[in-house]
Amino acid sequence: MRRRSALILSLSALLVLTGCATDAGDDAAAPTSEPTASPSVETSGVDAAAEQQAQAWLDAAVVPPGAVRVADSPASFHSNQGWPCRPVAELEGYWTLADSTVAGAANWLRENPTADLVSTAGGSPWEEDPNLDGVLVGYIPADESQQGIVYTVSKAVSGVAIRAEVAALSASATCPSLAPGEMWGKPGQG
Repeated sequence: MRRRSALILSLSALLVLTGCATDAGDDAAAPTSEPTASPSVETSGVDAAAEQQAQAWLDAAVVPPGAVRVADSPASFHSNQGWPCRPVAELEGYWTLADSTVAGAANWLRENPTADLVSTAGGSPWEEDPNLDGVLVGYIPADESQQGIVYTVSKAVSGVAIRAEVAALSASATCPSLAPGEMWGKPGQG
């Protein structure tokens, strides 16, 4: 009797697990879109002023000399900036820079602010290191702001790839409440 119970339980578990692992059909397929220089999130509730500000910041993006703008993501970026406040207009832009290092491009971005934005990078410049494969450099319009540009510099086959994640808050934007003593990190600080 014990063998029969164990067999029935084993078969039941197998059927349940098999049902969880089967394809649910075309309606449940994973999204296949690639990041582009277009809005990266749903823009529901985003006002025109936020869309214009995001585009102005992207248009004013300052990248190292020799960087070439590309339409699609030229590399696998291993992080994404989470913009906590909503609604927010978000855009992305991409560049490639041949014969550069991650540290070299990141330090250049750090020393050359975009538009009227203020750097969130603290500490010393990045040292040249062949193992350094990615760096974030953030710029915001004012201290404690949750909008601006976060550049991600990532190692590529023949140089580096640069992504600019841009966010501009709508006039009606609100940020989720935090527990007492907690605060949002500055964009670009990981």
